[in-house]
Amino acid sequence: MRITKYGHSCVRVDHDGAVLVIDPGVLTESAALDGVDAVLITHEHTDHLDVDALAEALGKRPTVTVHTHPSVASKLDALAGVVTSVESGQTFEAAGMTVRAYGGWHAEIHPDVPRIPNLGFLVNDTVYHPGDSFDVPTEVQVDTLFVPVSAPWLKLAESVDFVRAVAPRRAFALHDGVLSDAGHTITDGMMGKLAGCDYARLLPGSSIN
Repeated sequence: MRITKYGHSCVRVDHDGAVLVIDPGVLTESAALDGVDAVLITHEHTDHLDVDALAEALGKRPTVTVHTHPSVASKLDALAGVVTSVESGQTFEAAGMTVRAYGGWHAEIHPDVPRIPNLGFLVNDTVYHPGDSFDVPTEVQVDTLFVPVSAPWLKLAESVDFVRAVAPRRAFALHDGVLSDAGHTITDGMMGKLAGCDYARLLPGSSIN
């Protein structure tokens, strides 16, 4: 299994000749969707979902399937016929990989901002992408965790506590596309000291096994 981090919140998983992409948004490089077989969308915000880029990818590969929460599926009329609705707690197959959905709601931004649905996705009982939440997957030992580190809805202490609660073998930065170089330096330093596991930030396009 090869895991590639793309801009901001996009993660690509290549496994047994198939390609699964999670959250290709407007801050994501177009290469993330090259050869894609299935797409998972955690929620509707544009930094996680670029409808135009997704439609273009589907035009090249009409067999691609898209899996997301029903509230997002209802907004993807342009992709009708390829979108499957997924609920929290459901296990399904995408690009030949087993995926389990967790959570249900986006983290609170502010009491005055209505919350929207959000699903975290666990791929092959190994890689966990929480979207914009700190929902902890249950009854599984996560190997590779992607942890949000910068957003209007979080503080870094919550990111640290999330990694500690999941207790993965290793963790990598997610939702990092809006930080400055100085912000990356501070965040990387604090997470590296406090996460309690191997932690790193992958540059866009970097891969791990």
